[in-house]
Amino acid sequence: MELTDFIPFRIELQKARLGLTINATHTSEKPVFEELRVRRYDKPVTDVSKFIINKIHHWIGWTLISEKTAVGGMNTIRAEISSFILFGLKINVTFGLFEEKDINNRPITTVNAKAETRIESRGDLGESRRAIRMMLGALDFDFREEQIKEEDYQYRSLDTLGVAAASQQMFNEVQLQHQPKPEGSPKSTVIEFKKKPAAQTIQIKHTSPSDVQSTPDSSLPLETTGVTDTAAEETSPSKPKIIIVTTKINQ
Repeated sequence: MELTDFIPFRIELQKARLGLTINATHTSEKPVFEELRVRRYDKPVTDVSKFIINKIHHWIGWTLISEKTAVGGMNTIRAEISSFILFGLKINVTFGLFEEKDINNRPITTVNAKAETRIESRGDLGESRRAIRMMLGALDFDFREEQIKEEDYQYRSLDTLGVAAASQQMFNEVQLQHQPKPEGSPKSTVIEFKKKPAAQTIQIKHTSPSDVQSTPDSSLPLETTGVTDTAAEETSPSKPKIIIVTTKINQ
């Protein structure tokens, strides 16, 4: 017994910490929490599979994605859950069922599970763990007379380190999202977009012809940005002079 065992609500505090730091979880032989322990039942795999699929069809927010037999004889059932706490975000849940024969040629079905939450953060508030606990709890209640304990399985199984252990390894390697990058990984490059230069505007102030004749050498007043006086004079051409000639007739 450790000193941390005397801390009140130690398990609840640990669950709260993991709920804020991880977004995926799975079952194992020696889990952090007892509710995530691998389940084994004295039932054929077809009965356990039908029970899980029936619950997925009847539970609100659960949707069956696929059911198939993987390499090695393991039956996999994939489902999608809409989380109410996470405002409808999806949780991918996979159940792995493997059947073996014991020393008396009786079936033993091993049930593994893993869940991953599609969330853009490090934690999912424990929703992935609760999804697994919900289904395993239903299995424990319905097959409470057929549940096999660890010591009984070690006695009855013919190969505890064989195919069953290999199927367990598939669920142990669940990948967490948003993990920190390992050291030495290339840094992401920042792409900068250059802005186009702003268009220059020229404001021309109109003057009367008398002002132009009085000041022939002066340029027009301009309010420009980076435009010379010569360019300003070219933009405002002077008006041509018209001379009228008349003849006087003697009477």
